[in-house]
Amino acid sequence: MESLLLPIFYIIVILYSVTIHEVSHGLMANSLGDPTAKNLGRLSLNPIKHLDLFGSIILPFVLFITTGFAFGYAKPVPYNPNNLNDIKYGPVKVAIAGPLSNLILALLFGLTLRFMPDVFSTSLVPDLFSRIVLLNLVLAIFNMFPIPPLDGHWLLMAFLPPRMDAVKVYIYKNSFILFPIFLIVFMVFVSPLIYWLFQLITGAGL
Repeated sequence: MESLLLPIFYIIVILYSVTIHEVSHGLMANSLGDPTAKNLGRLSLNPIKHLDLFGSIILPFVLFITTGFAFGYAKPVPYNPNNLNDIKYGPVKVAIAGPLSNLILALLFGLTLRFMPDVFSTSLVPDLFSRIVLLNLVLAIFNMFPIPPLDGHWLLMAFLPPRMDAVKVYIYKNSFILFPIFLIVFMVFVSPLIYWLFQLITGAGL
């Protein structure tokens, strides 16, 4: 029974993690003067409103079946940067809100896992909490990389000086090439950082 419940719970965790990520974008945009997401009903924590067939269902399912670990994404929450009352840094604030929400979730469940008493008769709850922490660390760090369409590219575009506009154009034009390269770099070099953060927060190894 436990082996059946864990995958079900994990899929629910993925859905809500990516939902909170996207809602955080919308809430930040709304707080900065753009009600686009609010008007479209995208500030809801109902995952159905944010589901992406491939990113929220097919990709997590395939990854979980093949690797035992999965992550995904939801439909991006739309917003109009022209409505933001902070034209220069508003897009950065909207972009960083998503990864920040995942980091907060990782800290919340990780510290709970670290300090909660060992009163469980099975490992189901600790295992689930561990997966929540790991998933949200992956989402937070993955989305901070400066390649479109990831959130981190907004930070890069905001802070690169005008004399480097050619770099901005290059990144946008070649994102389809840069993204697969980034995935390789992420798997090889960034994974150890995620595992280190997991251990730092939870006090336990994977």
